Amino acid sequence: MRTIIEPFRIKTVEPIRMTTIEERRELIAAADYNLFSLKSDDVLIDLLTDSGTSAMSTNQWAALMKGDESYAGSPSFYRFEAAVRELMPFKHIIPTHQGRAAEHILTSIITQGKGKGMIVPNNTHFDTTRANFEDAGIDARDLVIEEAMDTALIHPFKGNMDLQKLEKLLSEESANIPMVEITITNNAGGGQPVSMANIRAVKALCDKFNKPLIIDSARFAENAYFIKLREDGYQDKSVKEIVREIFSYADGMTMSAKKDAFSNMGGWLALNDDEWAERARTRLIMTEGFPTYGGLSGRDMECIAIGLEEIVEEDYLQYRIRSIQYINEGLDELGVPVMKPAGGHAIFIDASKMLPHIPALQYPAQALAIALYIQGGIRTVEIGSLMFGRQADGSEKPAAMELVRMAMPRRVYTQAQADYIIEIFEQLRENTSNIPGMEISYEPESLRHFTVKMKPMGAGFR
Repeated sequence: MRTIIEPFRIKTVEPIRMTTIEERRELIAAADYNLFSLKSDDVLIDLLTDSGTSAMSTNQWAALMKGDESYAGSPSFYRFEAAVRELMPFKHIIPTHQGRAAEHILTSIITQGKGKGMIVPNNTHFDTTRANFEDAGIDARDLVIEEAMDTALIHPFKGNMDLQKLEKLLSEESANIPMVEITITNNAGGGQPVSMANIRAVKALCDKFNKPLIIDSARFAENAYFIKLREDGYQDKSVKEIVREIFSYADGMTMSAKKDAFSNMGGWLALNDDEWAERARTRLIMTEGFPTYGGLSGRDMECIAIGLEEIVEEDYLQYRIRSIQYINEGLDELGVPVMKPAGGHAIFIDASKMLPHIPALQYPAQALAIALYIQGGIRTVEIGSLMFGRQADGSEKPAAMELVRMAMPRRVYTQAQADYIIEIFEQLRENTSNIPGMEISYEPESLRHFTVKMKPMGAGFR
């Protein structure tokens, strides 16, 4: 494979404050062992999320100056709307301040205050999507293919929906299912892509049972590029063509522009149904803002419009996917149990395999994430029983997988920093038996991983 270089030059830099292991032990303890509670100044490599953390281009910064902050009918909205529709040709495009706001509005549309007993199937719901549905009384049902549960298995589209399970659920519970959703790429399942054939087949089942298909679309361009690389018949199509085909099968979409639009803020809800759109705009005015700004500044909308042009550039996507693969391959060579094949936006570590001495309900993925921070100042996020173990009825059970996600901000870190991440794992793997399990000392009622307080068990981190 030829060498793939960053398809950009660095024009502005931000200094990183270097810390020692001893300092980081104190800092994480003061944060009650919650990585969300750390100050970002105390982090060397921040892989907590790829949401809103991208580096913006010179064209995006220039576009900010065109931002028109008119309350209604801003030209910035119409540029934003045109850019979205160029890729996703929906009838109604409704801006929101971020993706979870679009999820919240969508939830209000489908429930109208009566969500109890409803079921929404998805390949895998992510945390805020699940929380919005469950808060409304909806059963958020995950129907990803079985291959997705084996982190070591090589499969080109581990994000796919299990079609047999979906059809069975639709047959048995059709009256209780207001919509079907599919997430591209499948974030909670290791950033794995969904094939075009699977999207097409899910749409066919939706049509058979007269259900709308909604796409959770935060990483649509990365998913499209995987289709180009891995699916027969798409090698000669442009990413833009693939994106347009993906959304031709959908009745609506939610989007966090903080991912595959290179924006620090923003999102939208897009729909084809006139009645749903009218309800959405009414809710938008109540909670976000007027329909031509929806909680966004004109500057944000200008930034998103340019970002949507830049995200489908294939030189960028080739670099993006290869940079994730590079770290994944480096860790795999060390014997670190990674999700295979590499996903689009993050490297996922199987903490249950790396820390087999820690049971699921002692939160091995959180323990590993804490150890990574102490060893190298790398902030990551747990996707396991801390995030998903607490059930809607208050009980707790182990999550399907115990993963540590290292989400790579777009156009932010260099190969030297990628090599540093690999080096820290090399140091850490020599001492994994000393990493302790964790217990919870405080948790809120919902989305506990954001504000939980924890403490190590036994001798603690040494």
